Amino acid sequence: MVPPESPQTVRVVDSAADCPDLPIIQGKGSAKVVIWPGNGALYRTFQVLDMQEGDRTRDLTHPTDSVYYVAAGAGSVADVASGESWPLGLGSMVHIDRGDSYRFEAAAGGMKLIGGPCPADQALYALIAETEDA
Repeated sequence: MVPPESPQTVRVVDSAADCPDLPIIQGKGSAKVVIWPGNGALYRTFQVLDMQEGDRTRDLTHPTDSVYYVAAGAGSVADVASGESWPLGLGSMVHIDRGDSYRFEAAAGGMKLIGGPCPADQALYALIAETEDA
């Protein structure tokens, strides 16, 4: 983990470069970690999930709240416990309470989501190390 230079530091991160893959997509898409403790973020995380048609995330649960924004395309979010699912379209926002299990699925044309848990879920980012060690 890279410590921040100071709590007042402003940093620009290029989401197209030097962002680790987060192995949470089942399918051909990808998830990139942009802002996280690995680059000094203390209180916020930010991922870019670029999902192709039919891709889905693994079931996710975090000890903190999560928020996602649909930046492109469409799909759905499911409550894993109840099985209930809600459609998502361009501009939709999703809030997931801490401890709730959820899963995203991309519709025809795919879906791009930005967001993640806040504050960081260390168990989520441990998946990066597991992938790099494999």
